[in-house]
Amino acid sequence: MTKPKKHILTFDQAYDFEMIGICSHHNDYRLAWGLNEKIDTQLIKVEEDYVVSSKKGVQLSSHSMYEFKDPENLIEYYLIKNKNQGKFLIPEKPSVDYFLFLFENHLWDVEDLVSELREIPSILGVFIFNPEEFDSTENLVFN
Repeated sequence: MTKPKKHILTFDQAYDFEMIGICSHHNDYRLAWGLNEKIDTQLIKVEEDYVVSSKKGVQLSSHSMYEFKDPENLIEYYLIKNKNQGKFLIPEKPSVDYFLFLFENHLWDVEDLVSELREIPSILGVFIFNPEEFDSTENLVFN
């Protein structure tokens, strides 16, 4: 009897979002308010936190999340707190307080958006990240 062949399927993860790190000394609701005022969004806190799970489905951490789905421009914004109870959404960047994710972004030039965000008084620093440079971005799933 011959041994059955094993086929391994590998693929490169394609990320369809912009990823911006934000450092701020304010709470998430105050930061969301500042973003709403400056870039004309309507970020609101979702009822359930964003949950990071292991591949086996075990919850690793949960993080405060705000979202805005712009029906006019067809862009989705997600603001997620990076650190909660000593656990990180993106552990490779522990000094970043929040991440702003933009899906289907065809409205903003990211550099222009970063310039706008730097004008918000509650923001200390803004950084553009390439999601492909972090292993933990594999855990990011948005509906």
